[in-house]
Amino acid sequence: MITLENVAKRYDMGAVSVVALDGVSLHIEPGEFVVVLGPSGSGKTTLLNMISALDTPTEGRVVVNGQDITEAGRRARFAFRRETVALIFQTFNLFPTLTALENVQFAVDLRRREGTNGTAERVLESVGLGPRMHHFPRELSGGEQQRVAVARALATGNPILLADEPTGELDFRTGVEILQLLEDLTEAGKTVLAVTHNREISRAADRVIELSSGEIERDGPPQGGRAQIADLHW
Repeated sequence: MITLENVAKRYDMGAVSVVALDGVSLHIEPGEFVVVLGPSGSGKTTLLNMISALDTPTEGRVVVNGQDITEAGRRARFAFRRETVALIFQTFNLFPTLTALENVQFAVDLRRREGTNGTAERVLESVGLGPRMHHFPRELSGGEQQRVAVARALATGNPILLADEPTGELDFRTGVEILQLLEDLTEAGKTVLAVTHNREISRAADRVIELSSGEIERDGPPQGGRAQIADLHW
């Protein structure tokens, strides 16, 4: 589903070259729940940007869902994001003047798929927001806003969900609920990749990729084995 081959990303800042990723290679299978773990500056968000075609590598090759996006142009990268990946942002990125339903409907309309009548309502109900779908973001709690963001990603129908610190702005109880949603999505066949600095969250994943200074330090199952979400604490 996701393959990176010797991917490097450098940012030239005048006379200084900053290495964000340094020869990263990995392969993620369909239906995996993968957590990319690392501190700030380790390259997590850059890796996410490579997979989502928000940025292009300096070196190496990126193939997602059978499509080589390494050197894709702007229009091709936009079409790729519309058809293949769905992004869940830490800061939610909801339109403040649209209701929860309208925020999700926007994603449905952008996708332009046939037979999507009622999709926005169904996904909001599936994340427990049926009674709140006509509320504006300012009228929703942080956890409810994140649920809208998850619903918006689900509404696209895209096979890959990429989440940037999906529990970072949430209290523990709500964070656990969001993790349960992500786990449920993988059981339904979605491929989920989440980046975080929170090691405890990584215990719930099928697989943990640890980044340090732009390099993979460890890649494998959670240390000590996969934990039940109900057993997590942070």
